[in-house]
Amino acid sequence: MPKPPTELPEGMTQDDVEVIATRSTFRLAQRRASFEVLEYRCPVFKVSKEAPPQATPAPATLFDGSLADVSFIAGLLVDKFCYHLPLYRQHQRLQQAGIQLSRTTLTQQVARAAALLSPIHLAQLEHVLQSQVLAMDETPIKAGRKAKGKMKEAWFWPLYGDHDEISFTFSPSRAKAHIDKVLGEHFEGVLLTDGNASYPCYAEKRPGVTHAECWAHARRHFEKAQGSDEAVEEGLLRIAGLYKTETWIREKGREGPDKLKARTTYSEPQVRAFWQWCDQQLQRDDLEPRHPLRQAAEYALKRQRSLEVFLSDPDVPIDTNHLERGLRCIPMGRRNWLFCWSEVGAEHVGIVQSLLTTCRLQGVDPYTYLVDVLQRVALHPASRVEELTPRRWKALFADAPLRSDIER
Repeated sequence: MPKPPTELPEGMTQDDVEVIATRSTFRLAQRRASFEVLEYRCPVFKVSKEAPPQATPAPATLFDGSLADVSFIAGLLVDKFCYHLPLYRQHQRLQQAGIQLSRTTLTQQVARAAALLSPIHLAQLEHVLQSQVLAMDETPIKAGRKAKGKMKEAWFWPLYGDHDEISFTFSPSRAKAHIDKVLGEHFEGVLLTDGNASYPCYAEKRPGVTHAECWAHARRHFEKAQGSDEAVEEGLLRIAGLYKTETWIREKGREGPDKLKARTTYSEPQVRAFWQWCDQQLQRDDLEPRHPLRQAAEYALKRQRSLEVFLSDPDVPIDTNHLERGLRCIPMGRRNWLFCWSEVGAEHVGIVQSLLTTCRLQGVDPYTYLVDVLQRVALHPASRVEELTPRRWKALFADAPLRSDIER
């Protein structure tokens, strides 16, 4: 795509100089699913016959020494992290379009973009940790070589905050130490999780933290017990009654005190009856210790207090399904790009995926967001970097985002 000549130095007009040549520079751009090469024609001029020739500079690139337009970088990230297209497949697409690049170049572009976005990710994580209700989970990923032909197992620990923001924190292990490191002594509120024993251990040591657990995980144990005893279906119906009440509350638009009143009136009696029913199952002589129904009832009763937290706080969801929907991008990506060559690469995945998944939750187009933010972040005051998180960017910059040259 030809581009008009770059403007001459400030204070000079076309009459002041003699244009003696035109120097062209090229830059690779991406228009959604297609690739184009942008040509920038920069005049070479002489102020006088005795003066040496001077060339007007080409427009600045996103990265020094890179020939990639910001649209190409944004498209690269969106294809990999939103549509789970591995870099080797993107490399094949480039070759089919007649563009010769090494796969190492693509990897380097992703790493440099992740480094540029890292402060925004940290600002978003800081805001997420200020939530009154914080959902947390963990999901595995292969990152780094363990031995020849074997990869290490590492973990992403996603956190879902009050304002529909999600942050993926990375840890090389599933040890409880990561919870202490991320949440530390700064978080105060309700921590909503699955049945992992590490979470209640953390909450017990923090007076300002209340641990709540997920009813969907409790229900899964009864689902696994299906077919082992006729009473299992009754247990599932009792839990389904709680979800029907939550659906009714949501459809009626109940919030705050009205939502709490509805839960107290309808959900609390159902929960009390469910505990009595679980006790009755444990009193049965025909259920051996390893019977699936007995194990399901014991799982729920051991977590009775944490499963009841939603009854006393209208802001606490009944389960962590909203978080599991948010972290689905990691298993989906894992099925496509399979693993990360290094732990640093996995950290880059967490940075970019945090922002792009939050874009989806906020109703922001990820490509438009990245094209704007990648250009804006270097000029934006560091003290106001939170303004570039998808939640704040939507309100401040979405109406007039910065565009790439291919869209101008």
